[in-house]
Amino acid sequence: MGLYILAEANVSHLLLQTGWVARATLIVLVLFSVFSWAIILQKIFRLKKASGHTARFLDQFRQTLKLVEPQMYGAAFGSSPLLSQYRAAYAEMESQVGANNPHGKLKSSDAIETAARLAAAAEMQRLEARMSWLATTAGATPFIGLFGTVWGIMGAFIGLGTAGAATLRAVAPGIAEALVTTAAGLFAAIPALIAYNQFVHRIRDFGTIMDNFAMEFRVRAEKLYT
Repeated sequence: MGLYILAEANVSHLLLQTGWVARATLIVLVLFSVFSWAIILQKIFRLKKASGHTARFLDQFRQTLKLVEPQMYGAAFGSSPLLSQYRAAYAEMESQVGANNPHGKLKSSDAIETAARLAAAAEMQRLEARMSWLATTAGATPFIGLFGTVWGIMGAFIGLGTAGAATLRAVAPGIAEALVTTAAGLFAAIPALIAYNQFVHRIRDFGTIMDNFAMEFRVRAEKLYT
């Protein structure tokens, strides 16, 4: 507990001693970090919910031998991107086997799969929303922090030359203050980088599931209406 209080006091002292450039840099890094964490938490919640709804939707779809109205699935699967695919593919299928088709057979199963894939592309865009901010945070914040550090070190050495005291005691406080921005840059970048890589992997999994579902729906429609 005592070490924590001492460390907190030292950090507070360093922040109070920083110049206006370092403080502006820290404010920018804090903003990057806050926005990134908001995106991370939102993505974790959304992807977890979508994953659960998708698993249940696939179970229900595979247990149902027919292609039922999309409304039959209700709101229980509303967060699954497959539901949007299902609606698009079902609408295309219904337009082909509707009242204007006396034989009740598919005219083009390719059109059904295309409709499902277009809906999947739209869902992928929604899943990937704000991912560019995480990538920007991971790539830019270390350099922003490094800029603050370089500026601070320049100021420390300029002050050292003015004072004329070439000792470690004279230059160490200025260098320590300058390094705060580097630490802040890494603090913002590391969580964003880890989250970005994890989310990319999970979104790619959703892409594979949606590709497979488009083909699965097509096969089901061909069996029922060909």
